[in-house]
Amino acid sequence: MSDPTSKPNGNGAPATNGNAGPVKSQLYNPNRQVYRPQSRYHGRRRSHRNLCCCCCFWTILVVLGVALLAAIVSAALYVLYRPHRPEFSVTNLRIARMNLTTPSDSPSHLTTLFNLTLIAKNPNNHLVFFYDAFSVTVFSNSVPVGNGSVAAFSSDKNNQTSLRAVLSGSQDLDTDSLSSVRSGLKMKKGFPVQIQMDTKVKMKMDSLKSKKVGIRVTCDGIRGTVPAGKTPAVASVVDSECKVDLRIKIWKFSF
Repeated sequence: MSDPTSKPNGNGAPATNGNAGPVKSQLYNPNRQVYRPQSRYHGRRRSHRNLCCCCCFWTILVVLGVALLAAIVSAALYVLYRPHRPEFSVTNLRIARMNLTTPSDSPSHLTTLFNLTLIAKNPNNHLVFFYDAFSVTVFSNSVPVGNGSVAAFSSDKNNQTSLRAVLSGSQDLDTDSLSSVRSGLKMKKGFPVQIQMDTKVKMKMDSLKSKKVGIRVTCDGIRGTVPAGKTPAVASVVDSECKVDLRIKIWKFSF
């Protein structure tokens, strides 16, 4: 039976359709990516992420701008006012008592009495210091041998203030403390004395004020001698030097 769509040609053979091409077989490709249309949710999430990144960028930029402005203000204040730390010096130390007793049937006992005179100096032209009361401790070879206090005071611009304190102690010494005190008393140049003072201070610069901060003054290089009788011994303060550990901040400005 012949194909009804084919027509015989002159030779009696059926004619083929010249417009029909060869039939291609469609093969399944397992590696071909399946098309999946994206939903609107993914687009919204990407836009929210871009908005968040933009906000973070501007926030960081503003913070850096504020920090730069604060640094410029701090530098301007430093150049304008030239702040300096307060200065302290020991002018006189009298040792009225330095008695060490070492009985055989009880612990070694030390009694002391010192009269201390210091100078507090404010070298600034625009700053005023307001000090709380000082707690003062006397050390000898790292052993605390006396305690006392200095009343609160204020130090005005380019001003010097004389400070006086009576320091005393009465204590039993353990073996290590006794050894340290004894070795100091045997020194030919006199036993070493260190003065340590702790307090809090507030600073005022025109209309600007700082919070109260801790301050420690340590004075080294003092040499004392044991008094003979009731006459106080005068310690050598020629080589004494006081170190001030202070850090005050006004805005971002510190010294």
